[in-house]
Amino acid sequence: MAPAPRILRYAAFTSDPAGGNPAGIVLDAAGLDEADMLRIAGEVGYAETAFVTGAEGDARGIRYFSPVAEVPFCGHATVATAIAIAEREGPGRVRFATPVGEVGIETAEVDGELRAAFTSVEPFVEPMPESVLDEILALLGLYASVLDERHPPRISFAGNRHPVVVVADRAAFDAFTFDPAAARALMDAREWPATITVLHRQPDADGGLRFEARNIFPVGAISEDPATGAAAAAVGGYLRALGAVTPPARVVIVQGRHVGRPSELVVDIPETGGIVVSGAAVPIG
Repeated sequence: MAPAPRILRYAAFTSDPAGGNPAGIVLDAAGLDEADMLRIAGEVGYAETAFVTGAEGDARGIRYFSPVAEVPFCGHATVATAIAIAEREGPGRVRFATPVGEVGIETAEVDGELRAAFTSVEPFVEPMPESVLDEILALLGLYASVLDERHPPRISFAGNRHPVVVVADRAAFDAFTFDPAAARALMDAREWPATITVLHRQPDADGGLRFEARNIFPVGAISEDPATGAAAAAVGGYLRALGAVTPPARVVIVQGRHVGRPSELVVDIPETGGIVVSGAAVPIG
């Protein structure tokens, strides 16, 4: 009988094990099938667990599973996995063959802390039909009057499709609630495999853009994601497509305050190509 795989647990986009977004990691998953991966992800209970499935050419195969289904791409688990590899092999560049294409990630030690930066696949942005926006607003109990006119709703892809809605009213952003079952039903009906991204634009003392994010992701006991790297990449693509930034540009996204696990994601937006998302990750326990 094959030995049980070793499951690592890391918190991504934070330097505090009690913050950020927890991810499960299996570094040697070559002998696991889909049923094994789904079962392990369910046992771990985090939003996603990453499974490194072995060499695919010059890259390492990687797959991501939530407790209920496979997810095409997961940013926080990618960052956590790259840092786990860097702790064992030393920092440098890692190439992951993901279900949505190859993703390169750089790890480096910065001020005594390992940080990782992944470059997303080529992003694209689609209009959000009025009917879809109406469904999202109804889910959140919000009116269109609270939305930020500078940042119109769109559906943005940088590995997963993420609806992006920006709320101008801080009180409305902090106070909205939703039924997780209704959110899951909407996301399944629309075939959104990851999160609904709700943003609030904050003032930035350095003159750059800064947002707070709430990412709706009902899986198991989870309803909101504490840090969502794939959504951060989608937000970078969204801002570039709308002309809200002049590339190259850097945007900071904070997330997780509403679920007690604060995180910070740094988003670098080049003139063309994939969006770069970076942050720290640390072992839990």
